[in-house]
This record gives sequence, structure tokens and C-alpha cells, in this order.
Amino acid sequence: MYYIINRKLEEVTFQDILNTKKQFVAILTYDEWKQQKQNFDMGIDIEHQTNEILITEAEVNYDSITGTFSIPNRIDLTKNDETFSFALDEKGIVFIDDEKIVEKYIQNYKKYKKWRFPGLERFLYDFLNQIIKDDLKLMETYEQKLNKIKITIIDEHNEVDQIFNHVNEIRSDIRYLRNHYDQLIDLGEVLEENENGFFEEENLRFFRLFINKIERLHDKSTLLMDYTIQVMDIYKTHIDLKQNNIMTMLTIVTALFTPLMLIVGWYGMNFHNMPELSYTWGYPSVIIVSIIIIIFGLSWFKYKKWL
Repeated sequence: MYYIINRKLEEVTFQDILNTKKQFVAILTYDEWKQQKQNFDMGIDIEHQTNEILITEAEVNYDSITGTFSIPNRIDLTKNDETFSFALDEKGIVFIDDEKIVEKYIQNYKKYKKWRFPGLERFLYDFLNQIIKDDLKLMETYEQKLNKIKITIIDEHNEVDQIFNHVNEIRSDIRYLRNHYDQLIDLGEVLEENENGFFEEENLRFFRLFINKIERLHDKSTLLMDYTIQVMDIYKTHIDLKQNNIMTMLTIVTALFTPLMLIVGWYGMNFHNMPELSYTWGYPSVIIVSIIIIIFGLSWFKYKKWL
């Protein structure tokens, strides 16, 4: 697909972009790019293969900028990234995309987006914004999940045992997005640097605006990473308190029954010269003494606020 950048993106033919002085946007498959790249007359030193894309990055060539996009799936970050590459110069930008990912992003705003001052810089700004348009909402969703987990820990719901894995999954997702933001910041800085002079100086502000947005998302993701640590600390503290309570109960039970065990051991010897064995009230007396010991022990523990 081919577009001319006017007040709106206008779909045109390949011959139209070759015969116009206006900046263009082209979306080609890798096979189409191999056949047509000579017609675009870009001075490319570094060309990326579409099957080797691992990160989002941009490289300055002799007379072009080439790079790749590796965009995490916001719905499920465990799935494969959406990947494509690009090449641009002062005339326009060519996306090399076998999966129609770029077309999806462009269609999201092509019908209604109008530019007062059209240009390649403004197109790139809007295109890059499409990649991160829902990320602030995504960060808020993660924050809400962490808040819910914290409340679950405090209220001691049954799901507490599953919290450790859940928080780790959220932490892993946020870390993955933060790495993506680092890469987008690097890409934006390459564009803003404008080493080859492809962009108008007054339009470099669009790249600075985009970098500022990414930096805010990066800071938000860092805060959420710290929040996951706080939630895990609360979880560990909860577990420690729970274990301490169990140990306290075991200690109290042990302390209560130790005197009773002494009595059992003492009278379990059954020596013939033990006069208590022949007493009529000996057995009831031992029961009463045992009850008194238990009541006294419980009262003492409550007085000391150990119960």
C-alpha cells in the first residue's frame, strides 16, 4: 500500500509516489521490498531481515535511517511480539511488514486524522503514539491488580497462597514493557538527533513530545516495579506473622501441658511406697490440680497478652 502525506493520508499507486515531491508512506512485504528498493534510492548500509527482529531500534545509515519494531502484545505479553522493519529518508518512509501490522495501526487513525501542518515528522509522531496509546490504561490496570492483591493479603482471604506467583507474573510483564520503553526512547532520540537532516528543525519537537510520553510511561512502570516489591514485602510479613502466631500457640500448648506431663511421669512410676496411690481421693485430686494448672496458665498468658 502507498500513501501521500497531505492534510490526510491519501492512498495512491507506486507510480504516484515516484512522480511526486510530497513525502510518502509505503507498506511492502519483504519480497516486494527486495524487488522495488532500488526505486526508492535510499543509501542503506544496514538492512534488517524481517525474520531476525528481536528489539525496537533505529540505525543511521549514510543517507537513510533503518530500523525495526518489536512490539509486545498488550493483551497477552507471553505471546510473540509484533515485528516489522522500516527505512526512511527525507522523501518518506517504507515499512517492510509481512504480517500487515503497520496497516492495522494506520487504519486506526487514517480515516479521521487531519493535519494542519502535514509532514513525515507528524506522521511518525502519530504512528508511534498508536503503539503506546493504551499503555497508561494498562499501567493503571496493573496498579489496580496490585491494590486488590494487597487488600487480599490484609484481609487474609483464601487466595493468599496464590499471591506470590501472581505478583511475579505482574512484575515480569511490567519489566518486559519497561525494556520496550527503553528501546522506544532510544529510537526517538535517533530521530530527534536528525543526523542526516531529513527532518525540519521546527518539527523535531514532535519526537521530543513522544520521548517525554515514553519517559512518563517508563517512570510509571518503575514505580509499579517498586510497588510489586512492597506488595511482596507485605506478603512475606503476613506469612511471618502467621508463622509466629502458630509458634506462639505451640509454645503456649507446650507450656500448659509440661506440668501435666510431669505429674503423669511422676505418678506413672508406681513405686509401692508412694502413699498417694492408695488414697481414695488421689485420682480426683490429680484431676483437680491439672485443671487448676491449666486455668492458671491460661489466665497468666492472657494477663501477659500472649493470647
